[in-house]
Amino acid sequence: MIDDIKKDAAGRMGKSVDALGENLAKVRTGRAHPSLLDHLVVSYYGSDVPLKQVANVGVEDARTITVQPYEQQMVSAVEKAIMESDLGLNPNSAGTLIRVPMPPLTEERRRDMTKIVRHEAEQARVAVRNIRRDANNDLKALVKDKLISEDDERRGQEIIQKLTDQHVKEIDELLEKKEKDLMSV
Repeated sequence: MIDDIKKDAAGRMGKSVDALGENLAKVRTGRAHPSLLDHLVVSYYGSDVPLKQVANVGVEDARTITVQPYEQQMVSAVEKAIMESDLGLNPNSAGTLIRVPMPPLTEERRRDMTKIVRHEAEQARVAVRNIRRDANNDLKALVKDKLISEDDERRGQEIIQKLTDQHVKEIDELLEKKEKDLMSV
């Protein structure tokens, strides 16, 4: 029973860390990276489709993302999706190839981005702590129902705390890496 609670908590904590990684990938640094456009959707014959399914996204150089739609008529729809995104990018199309230049970030914008990144990391830490609280409540319920002893509960709480510490450390490492990436010119 304790193993089930531990396994559930570990899985949920891992998902929180993965979600943070995905959110941090969306935060724009000065460099071009195809994952910046991963969350964009394009109107394709009346339905919204992820950009990856209608175009090939690549990197031309350190400051330029290239987007090549599979169909000629999709060029304008892809361009529109990129312009309307919250990324503040201006795509340039040359025939079927769309180039998306990455504007350099100002020092002030970098600091703003760092604040956003720190907030995302704190949200992930809170999520991990909430999972710890849920797991500890599950352990207390097992003691109350006399399915495990109080010693087992204490051992279970120690295991859950170690899991929590491990995942918070992973979150801190992701944050530190992203901050370093943001502040490098």
